[in-house]
Amino acid sequence: MKTLHPTAHLAFVIEMDRLKGVLRKTLLHDGSRLENSAEHSWHLATAVLVCAELANEPIDVTKAVKMALVHDVVEIDSGDIFIYDYAGNKDAAAEKYQRESKAAQRLFGLLPQELGEELRQLWEAYEKMDTPEAKFVYALDRLLPLIANCKNNGHSWKKHGISLDRVIKHNRKIDDGSHVLWDYAEQLIAEGVRQGQLS
Repeated sequence: MKTLHPTAHLAFVIEMDRLKGVLRKTLLHDGSRLENSAEHSWHLATAVLVCAELANEPIDVTKAVKMALVHDVVEIDSGDIFIYDYAGNKDAAAEKYQRESKAAQRLFGLLPQELGEELRQLWEAYEKMDTPEAKFVYALDRLLPLIANCKNNGHSWKKHGISLDRVIKHNRKIDDGSHVLWDYAEQLIAEGVRQGQLS
C-alpha cells in the first residue's frame, strides 16, 4: 500500500487561500464590492457543471470543472490582468503568458509531481483553447463578466472606457465554445446598448 504524506498537497491548499485576496475588475451582481478570483473560479466551475449540455461539442465535465477551478490560480503571483489590457495586443498577451507561466511552474510545483503536472496541463489547455473543454470553459469565463456588467449598469465597461466594438471583438470567442451562449451574449450586449451601458 502506498504511503501518503500530505505535506505537498496541503502546501498547495494553504497557498490557494491567497486567491481570495486577488480582486477582479467585476462587481458582484448586487454591486456591493468587487469579486475576488477565488469566488470567480467557484462561480465558473459551477456554471460549467450546470451548463455543460450547452457546449458545441461533447465535453468531459470533470475535466472542464477542474480546468475552471485552476484556470486563474496563477493570479496569486501575477494578479488579475484585465482582458481589455492585453486582448488584441500580441506583445502584452505574450508578456502576460510569460508571467503566468512562471507562476504556474511555482504553484503547481508545490504539488506531488504527477498531480502538479495534471493541473498544469489543464491550465495550459485553457490558455491555448485547443480542446472542447477549454473552449467551453473560456466561453463561460467571458460570459460571466458580461452578465455582471449588465447587472451593474455597465460598471467596468464605463469605468475603463470600454467601447461596444471592443466588447464584441473580445467576447466573440464565446461562440467557439457554445453557439447558444454566444446568442445569449449578443442579446446581453444589445440590451447594454439600449440601456446606455455601451456605445
